[in-house]
Amino acid sequence: MLRSFLIYLSQAGWAQNMVTSWSFAWNVASRFVAGETNEEAMEVVKKLNETGINATLDQLGEHTSIAEEAINSTEQILDILDSIEKADVRASVSIKLTQIGMGLDATICRQNLRRILERAKEYGNFVRIDIEDTPYTDITIEAYYEMLKAGFTPKTVGMAVQSYLYRAEDDTKKMLKDGTRFRLIKGAYKEPPELAYPKKADVDANFDLLTKILMDATLENNFAKISEDGRIPPVPAIGTQDDKRIDFAKQYAKKIGLAKEFFEFQMLYGIRRDLQRQLVEEGYQVRVYVPFGTQWYPYFMRRLAERPANLWFFISNF
Repeated sequence: MLRSFLIYLSQAGWAQNMVTSWSFAWNVASRFVAGETNEEAMEVVKKLNETGINATLDQLGEHTSIAEEAINSTEQILDILDSIEKADVRASVSIKLTQIGMGLDATICRQNLRRILERAKEYGNFVRIDIEDTPYTDITIEAYYEMLKAGFTPKTVGMAVQSYLYRAEDDTKKMLKDGTRFRLIKGAYKEPPELAYPKKADVDANFDLLTKILMDATLENNFAKISEDGRIPPVPAIGTQDDKRIDFAKQYAKKIGLAKEFFEFQMLYGIRRDLQRQLVEEGYQVRVYVPFGTQWYPYFMRRLAERPANLWFFISNF
């Protein structure tokens, strides 16, 4: 019930106006958000790289309401790719399609996406398309395939898959036929029980199943390992802070003989830094999802919804 309420608040304009007006709110949010500017985020990435951790940068923002906003968001993402290239850091980019116009006009969105992918391809970089809530799942996958038809390859563009969705296994198997690079996550939106597993145990079980599917496919198809510059990830990117899910992935990879260079763990900025360091010390590939920007409220509220400890940390600063 608490999780559902917090997810509701993440989408409520009145709540956003109230919370972002509190002076202490950003102090707490900055634990999970790497600043509001491109420059601040780049400094965070450099520090992560120094510790052996790669990054994926996300300029926070979603559900643009007019075409000008979508174009502006696209320009900001292009600036991120430029900054990564200039700074020569080990980082890629993550985007949400509602950020670049998917909720407005499919043509505008795909034009913006094509511009982003062209820049990424020019630099030899990689763009991860995040999966959002279920009203956008099909059109997000359609946009991905449209980009493949346009000549882009999975070395330039990849997808995410949410283990709480019943459809996740079928989607994963279908897209693996094209060598799609996946970020596997549990899912952070409120979804109806006819579309998503309501019980955590079922979400976890499906997460482990999808981990097996991704790792098996990597071995069977000789999918590539992580690129030398750390920008292009391997096919399986296991996105979790859950010790049990991580242990399962480690044990299964060892069981089938999948070397550590052929999968990676992806974790959120500001969460389980101890575990991030431990995995690097054990020789695993680790990539941290680094969100930044002024539109931090929805992302911040979803992080509170995921872990009660985050909520109590927020309340203690009230």
